[in-house]
Amino acid sequence: MVLPPSTNAAYRGAPIAAWFVVLLGIGWIVPGMIHMFLPDGGAGVIAGIDFGAQARTIIAIFAWAGATQFAHGTLMVAIGLRYRPLVPLVLAISLVERGLLSIFGWVWKAPPPGAHHPPEHYGSLVLVPVIGLFLWLSLRQQGAKG
Repeated sequence: MVLPPSTNAAYRGAPIAAWFVVLLGIGWIVPGMIHMFLPDGGAGVIAGIDFGAQARTIIAIFAWAGATQFAHGTLMVAIGLRYRPLVPLVLAISLVERGLLSIFGWVWKAPPPGAHHPPEHYGSLVLVPVIGLFLWLSLRQQGAKG
């Protein structure tokens, strides 16, 4: 059996936090599919990357990243729907990830001032406090579940 029985009965956090993880997972799956299936992986048409002489390499990297995004998102959906005791863990990991993406996208290794930022840079800035809020909600005890 690929999926063990659900552990949702053991989750004591806010149910909305688990549903947010499902939404966050879908937010991984969709860009993952874009990176895997758009001809340029979204690197040019969405991220505005100038391919130069390395077009095939950039497109391959985007497809690789899309495959990991798809898998990561699928796992998040499963956690939000069936394995809710893992919700705080996946939110904490997501908070670290989005925090690091924000640091890399805007401070360290950032594009030069005035350069184009891909949508992900803006999304990460927005998601850091939102994920922090849902992490807090997931850790609050909601009482016994029957």
